[in-house]
Order: sequence, then structure tokens, then C-alpha cells
Amino acid sequence: MIYLDHAATSPVRREALEAMWPYLTGDFGNPSSHHSLGESAAAGLQAARRACAAVLGGRASGLVFTGSGTEAANLAVKGIALGSPRGRHLVTSPLEHEAVLASVEYLQRGHGFEVDYLSPDQLGRVSPAELAELIRPDTTVVSVQYANNEIGTLQPIRELAEVARAHRVPFHTDAVQAAGWLPLDVTALGVDALSLSGHKVGAPKGIGLLWAHGRLALEPVVHGGGQERGRRSGTQNVPGAVALATALAAAERERPGTADRVTALRERFVATVLDRVPSARLTGHPRHRLPGTASFVFAGTHGEAVLLELERRGVVCSSGSACAAGSEEPSHVLTALGLPEPLARTAVRFTFGRDSSEREAEQAAAAVQEAVAAVQGLRQAG
Repeated sequence: MIYLDHAATSPVRREALEAMWPYLTGDFGNPSSHHSLGESAAAGLQAARRACAAVLGGRASGLVFTGSGTEAANLAVKGIALGSPRGRHLVTSPLEHEAVLASVEYLQRGHGFEVDYLSPDQLGRVSPAELAELIRPDTTVVSVQYANNEIGTLQPIRELAEVARAHRVPFHTDAVQAAGWLPLDVTALGVDALSLSGHKVGAPKGIGLLWAHGRLALEPVVHGGGQERGRRSGTQNVPGAVALATALAAAERERPGTADRVTALRERFVATVLDRVPSARLTGHPRHRLPGTASFVFAGTHGEAVLLELERRGVVCSSGSACAAGSEEPSHVLTALGLPEPLARTAVRFTFGRDSSEREAEQAAAAVQEAVAAVQGLRQAG
């Protein structure tokens, strides 16, 4: 089986499993407990916090462990918006992950916020100049994804963050897909908050984090015992945090070489598919994109049918965001780019990982040619 759905999830790294094992066994204590087992767990949690903060280039005190990237994005958008005294306005883009879009909708519905959406171009990039026009005196937060989870397009985060900073508006970026592929230094990026997910970089599912600048007042979205300095209640997932720290550090060490190799692999795959499949159209930016992401629409097909044909040929991929799997609606990302709904429903996303090989890419390209031809033939016959 050729696995090309790494944007949905990645295999757990062996070193992450080994690092978390002691906290599932001997050092299993609650980190809030004041005895030796609790103190041992607390020490492991703090070491994980420092290790993650080192990768992000921020203070460890600004890091909040969450249960997922989705929760981290919710805490960023809702927490900053509700913790700010500035007003009831925010800015985002229509391309964001559902975690951000649903948080924005909640703030509109439940708290009377107004929202302005940046207008992406046909390749999925948004404009810092437009952001400057949309920011108002009552803007509480700007949230723009570092890299899109469906089409892989990268946003000019530094430039966008500079605009927000010039207006003294907090800027959050969802870096879930960027982790392991792009630099995450929050100072260099100029962001005030950054969220990510563990299982995209080789930690188990069920752990994420939000880094937020110390000057930000965060209204918690999970209330209870006041863990994580009162910003996220609930007994911390110490094994998950340790695994995340280990996986994130490993991904960062490997990043330069891995990103270059996978970029070259993806470019050859894209060129082969476009050459062999006349109906294929690449979506997203051809250059400013994640190293491992190749997303297409195939006119005259249906994305789910192509996926079935690909799996029969031993290739596993997806038709878009895994978080929207099973939805009857076309991708909100593709329709925001101006694609008509029938064409958006033909989308297929291939995402390579750190262990993907040239042979797998070659075999996958051949399978794409066969799968698309099979679906088009069936639709013509029907």
C-alpha cells in the first residue's frame, strides 16, 4: 500500500513512542499531584514544554498543551477575541481550516462579532495590502493559515503579521500543516500566536499546542481546574506532550533536507500527472506550496470515485480535508478560489511524507492515470 495522505495524519515516530512510554508506566502520576509520582510527571511535562518552545523560538510560559490542533485554534481565535477589550471585529480568510471558520461563526452568532474575509487569488494567496484595508480600530484578532491543508498554498505570513503588528492587532496562524516542513520561529514570523497538532509530525493523535505571546489575555474555552496557568483546564496528557516534544524536535532537525527531497519528489509527480492525464489541473500555487502537497481536479470524474479506483491500485490519498470527510458539500477552499462546484467535487489530494520514495511516486502517478481513465470511461458509458 502506498500511503499519500500524510496531511491527514502521519505514522508515529519510534522515538516519540519510546519517549512517552515511561509516562504511561512508571511515571504515570497526575502532574498536579503533590507527591513523588506527580512531581515526576510534572517534571516531564515541563521538559516537554521547554523543548517545544525551543523549536518555536518563544518563551515556554507562553505554551499551552491542548487535545488537538483544532482545540488550539479554537483557543487562539476565541480566546484572543474574547480576552481583548478592543471590540467585536476580526479578520480571517475563507480558506481556513474548519476549526478557525467554525470559531469565527461562533463568535458572530454568540457574541455579536463582525468578520471580514480576505479575498484569495486563484492560486490561494491573500494580500497584506488588503489586510491593511480591512483592519479596523475594533479589530481584535487576525487569523490566517500558514499553509493550506487542502491545496498546500503558503501564505505570506511575515508580511501579514507585519501589517497586523503595525495596527497593534494580535495575529494568529494555524501552522498545523507547516510543522515539519517550514520554519516555525514565532519571532522570525512575527506572529503573536501559533497553533499546531502532534499527529502531523509523528506524535500520537490527541495532543496539540498553542503558543501565545505573554502579553495576550486568553479567555479559556475549557473551564475547570485551572491547569495550564488557567488557560486550558483538564489533567494534562503528559505522555502525549512528551511525544509531541520529541517528534517536533526530530522533525525540525530533519526539516531542511527532508523538505528539499520531498519538494523534488512532488514536483516530478506533478509533472508526470499533468503530462499523462489531459484532464488534470493542479490547484493551489505552483511554487508557494508545501513540499509534500499535490492537489488536482480531474474534469469528467468524481473525486470519491477516483479515490476508490486508486485504492484498488494500492494508493491511499484523500479528496480534501480529512476533517470534512463524508461531507456532501464541495470543498470550501476550492469554491473560494472560484472553481465551479461540479469541478470542485473532482478534487483529489496527494500528500507525501518524510519516508515517501521515488518508486512510490512513480507507481502512484501510473495509478492516477489508470484510475482517472477508468472513472471517465464509466461515466461516459453510463
